[in-house]
Amino acid sequence: MQRFVVGPSRFLAQARADLAPLLFPRLASHAMTSVLALLERAIPLHRSGDLPSAAKLYQEVLALQPDNANALHLLGLIAQHQGNTHSAIDYFSRAILADPQVASFFLNRGLARRAAGQTAEALEDFQQARRLDAALVEAHHQEGNVLKSLGRYAEAIAPLRTAIRLVPKHAIARLNLGTALLEIRELDEAIRSFREAITLEPQRPEAHNVLGHALTLISRYSEAEASFNEALRLQPNYGAAHDNLGGLLKLQARLPEAIQHYRAALTHAPYPATHSNLLLALNFTDIPPAEILAEHQRWDEIYAAPLRLEPRAVEPAVTSPRRLRVGYVSPDFINHAVARFIEPVLSAHDRNHFEVFCYSSSPNPDAVTTRLRAMNENWRDTSLLNEAQTAALVAKDGVDLLVDLAGHTAGNQLLVFARKPAPVQITWIGYPNTTGVRAMDYRLTDSICDPTGAADALNRETLVRLPGPFSCYLPTSESPAVRELPALKAGYVTFGSFNQFAKLNSRVIELWARVLRVCPSSRLLVRARSLADELTASRLRETFAQWGIEPGRLELDGRQLSVAAHQACYHHVNVALDTFPYNGTTTTCEALWMGVPVVTLRGQTHVARVGASLLTHLGRPEWIAASPEDYVLRCQTLVSDLPALAKTRAGLRDEFRTSPLADAIGFTRTLEATYAQLWAQRRERSSRDRLPPAN
Repeated sequence: MQRFVVGPSRFLAQARADLAPLLFPRLASHAMTSVLALLERAIPLHRSGDLPSAAKLYQEVLALQPDNANALHLLGLIAQHQGNTHSAIDYFSRAILADPQVASFFLNRGLARRAAGQTAEALEDFQQARRLDAALVEAHHQEGNVLKSLGRYAEAIAPLRTAIRLVPKHAIARLNLGTALLEIRELDEAIRSFREAITLEPQRPEAHNVLGHALTLISRYSEAEASFNEALRLQPNYGAAHDNLGGLLKLQARLPEAIQHYRAALTHAPYPATHSNLLLALNFTDIPPAEILAEHQRWDEIYAAPLRLEPRAVEPAVTSPRRLRVGYVSPDFINHAVARFIEPVLSAHDRNHFEVFCYSSSPNPDAVTTRLRAMNENWRDTSLLNEAQTAALVAKDGVDLLVDLAGHTAGNQLLVFARKPAPVQITWIGYPNTTGVRAMDYRLTDSICDPTGAADALNRETLVRLPGPFSCYLPTSESPAVRELPALKAGYVTFGSFNQFAKLNSRVIELWARVLRVCPSSRLLVRARSLADELTASRLRETFAQWGIEPGRLELDGRQLSVAAHQACYHHVNVALDTFPYNGTTTTCEALWMGVPVVTLRGQTHVARVGASLLTHLGRPEWIAASPEDYVLRCQTLVSDLPALAKTRAGLRDEFRTSPLADAIGFTRTLEATYAQLWAQRRERSSRDRLPPAN
């Protein structure tokens, strides 16, 4: 606290230097002397921590001089220290009124205002403080922090750099500068800033943690793991470091270790986003589905159930015919896989009968966001709103059906749904499992992904099975043209997988090795961002070697490419191999669009049956395997007749284009009919609930 007590000794010295008449013009000489004496007694008590005694003396100063700016300021510091934020703001405001030229008064009021959630007002105070005193380091630092908290990362950089220029050894300012640079993806500079902060204060665990996060983003996994481990050495119960290390291990397909760290994070710091990370990771494993359901229900009990006590949105009384209001909630209205499935629906919605709302929580909009926003009449940027504020906005909009597009993926808004802001709530496409949230009414799926019977017992929501596929895919306009079968020129067959690396578990690798062994001249192209880390790539080569596949038969690609360049890599693939138990979705659609057949292994739950659904609705059930042995056989059969495979490749894009998987209008009409039916059922139940009891 003392570093913000700007000048108690300084103002006393000034008073002694014949400035007393200016400071206390209305006091007689003896009163002025009394004020100075009281302050001289109070300030040592304040510094020693005897705040009650100091406050009593400051109040005596105010009894003699009610507008004594220094006493008011120091009382504000005491109030702030004691957690009486609003009282502190009042004292600081009175001090500013008495003397509006003291930068520290504005600085400390800004700190109090920020603590009270008055962010915009705090920013004004910090800016005024540094205008009054350009050398006041903390004013620049706090201005940058507030801009960062408002998502104005680019603007935050200049004041943070000024703070560092004024105090080069300001480790916290370097840490905050690195965070702002990280958010605008200036990753190399962010990493330098974090390393400089660590050099200044190597015992600060949060610096090692955020450095590890930045290193993860550029696929320097070994260095990132070392940083997270150092953070945990310094603070073993550091939940955020356990969470981030879990995420890193998941990227490397080290799922058991990842789950262990997610659970450790929750032990030390129960946090809904961390728990969602755990739930998502469980989908990559062979843990029994009933146990995975129970973990989802625990998420609801811990984080969502308490919100059921909050007031619910009042269902709007529809007194005249109007369009049905449908709201979509997602952090992924950006260049993200989910956008490939929601864009065709947003573009095809019948606006004569449906009023569409989009609630976008992405902090980093991009060109895809701009395109989606242009096709939507009610766009709501909720990136700076908390869940309660977003829920209030949904209720104010009078949305009838609210659709979650994220499930337990990153940035999800499930705590919006927990507050039940809309009468009908649905989860769809973003997550391959139940949300576990009791306030979620329905989950949209199809009869192949979730056959009637066992699947119903594994979902908290009521399953609504669409008559066709559960989703519709929009191929990107950047896709290159399909080329001829590469095996015809290469003289050998290349299998491929472009799935998320976390899906490559030991059973998948073993089965792929069997495929390669029965096709002796074949090769395998694995493309995943995680393979940019050499240690991760080496581990994969070693695992294949354990199953008899020499490194020369593997091509591992971890490059970060444009969409067009990424899809052009399919020019080298003859047959794509699906993963299990977590099937591909976007990657499967991409491969098919590029003329590459996909062989999938049908499992028992939604996450393991998406491939079967996509191939069934494409009209290619012959690529769906019922067992590992069948998987190997179907791969072998496909590559045993290259002329037939070449013919399939040439026509597969047209097959996809004319299938239900790409029928945006037909799919959207089916979806709208489902919405209308669910809404009618809701209205019918509401009408019954309002009927008087029978006599």
